[in-house]
Amino acid sequence: MSKRVLTTESGAPVADNQNSASAGIGGPLLLQDQHLLEKLARFNRERIPERVVHARGSGAYGHFEVTDDVTGFTHADFLNAVGKRTEVFLRFSTVADSLGGADAVRDPRGFAVKFYTEEGNYDLVGNNTPVFFIKDPIKFPDFIHSQKRDPFTGKQEPDNVWDFWAHAPEATHQVTWLMGDRGIPASYRHMNGYGSHTYKWTNAEGAAYFVKYHFKTDQGIRCLTAEQGAELAGKDPNSHQTDLLQAIERGVKPSWTLYVQLMPAAEAAGYRFNPFDLTKVWPHTDYPLRRVGRLVLDRNPDNVFAEVEQAAFSPNNFVPGIGPSPDKMLQGRLFAYADAHRYRLGVNHTQLAVNAPRATTARNYGRDGLMASNSQGRYAKNYEPNSYDGPAETGRPLSAPLAVTGHTGTHEAPQHTKDDDFFQAGELYRLMSAEEKSRLIANIAGGLAQVSRNDVIEKNLAHFHAADPEYGRRVEEAVRALRED
Repeated sequence: MSKRVLTTESGAPVADNQNSASAGIGGPLLLQDQHLLEKLARFNRERIPERVVHARGSGAYGHFEVTDDVTGFTHADFLNAVGKRTEVFLRFSTVADSLGGADAVRDPRGFAVKFYTEEGNYDLVGNNTPVFFIKDPIKFPDFIHSQKRDPFTGKQEPDNVWDFWAHAPEATHQVTWLMGDRGIPASYRHMNGYGSHTYKWTNAEGAAYFVKYHFKTDQGIRCLTAEQGAELAGKDPNSHQTDLLQAIERGVKPSWTLYVQLMPAAEAAGYRFNPFDLTKVWPHTDYPLRRVGRLVLDRNPDNVFAEVEQAAFSPNNFVPGIGPSPDKMLQGRLFAYADAHRYRLGVNHTQLAVNAPRATTARNYGRDGLMASNSQGRYAKNYEPNSYDGPAETGRPLSAPLAVTGHTGTHEAPQHTKDDDFFQAGELYRLMSAEEKSRLIANIAGGLAQVSRNDVIEKNLAHFHAADPEYGRRVEEAVRALRED
């Protein structure tokens, strides 16, 4: 059986893939060696720019199956029948470090799910925590700059990390999560995922419900202590990637059960917490978890670079029956995520295999641009409306409209009865066992004690005192003890 012929990218056969063309034996190489130049030029460009955040990631394919009837709350087609299955791609990631960072570090984890539904792709972009550090997207670049490598020292600086948090009291809740036991998951399989933001479901009658997503791991929660994380990161920086890859390869199928909290839209204005504040949770006693279905991962990508790294998630990819809420951070991300992918991957990134719809076909009038592959033939028009039977609008909104009032301008979020920055952080602290509290205090003090400025330390201590007097006192004592050593 003859071998297939090796060709250049233009399809011409390659005569010699072992030796470059030269001017005589041992002479300088020739600019006319098209195969050499093509290989070197492609090699220089085969890695796309890494993400600014969530750069280090792992991913897998699987499916989502509906287990419970939720048609009374949303008319989303992929949720319309018990037993219905939808193909998914899930990408896990760390947030702050670069592509070469370690997996077992103290950092939030990205939990991004792409549902390949029959009505288009639905992207649910979340984390392994139900809250975040800030509540307004205008602060996001500053927050990320404070957490990533300093432009002078080239490394993460405790002064920058804690200085930002000192000026962002709303971060106290998420800091308590991050510095607690769940700050370093033992693997991607052993952590929960959350939509974190508040979204909106609309049912067939037009009734609207605000919704929060909770993916509960069926493997059980497993976490690492700071010491265990440091040891594992040193031994195997790829620990979480290795675990996910090998688990699926040996037939273990990681799974999560999806639950939602549902709030009738009319109840939002009077709720004790601002339901659109990303630094707050809805207590389960107020809005209990309602089971929806089960997400299962069962296939590894064939090419990490083509699939995991080129996977593009954007929270503005909605389907009928699901839409945004007034959550400020979500509103900012509706633009920022898609724009990041246009920069990294190009305007036609949605045509890449991992991002293209699978259960339906994209039909629109977007054409051309870098790497375009959707010319659609000589008779397809690139404008609308037209007289040539091109795709047309449906006239049916994806979700219920949201009433708005007032004057344009920059406004602080409306205050609800329990909308301070510390109440929920204190509630979380008081839920912890004695051992969990001790580890939390040690983790916070270990970082805060490295800060060089006393005023920054004092501002952060004030946040913990405001959350809970015991919490603040213990952090203060632990920081003092470390700084006196």
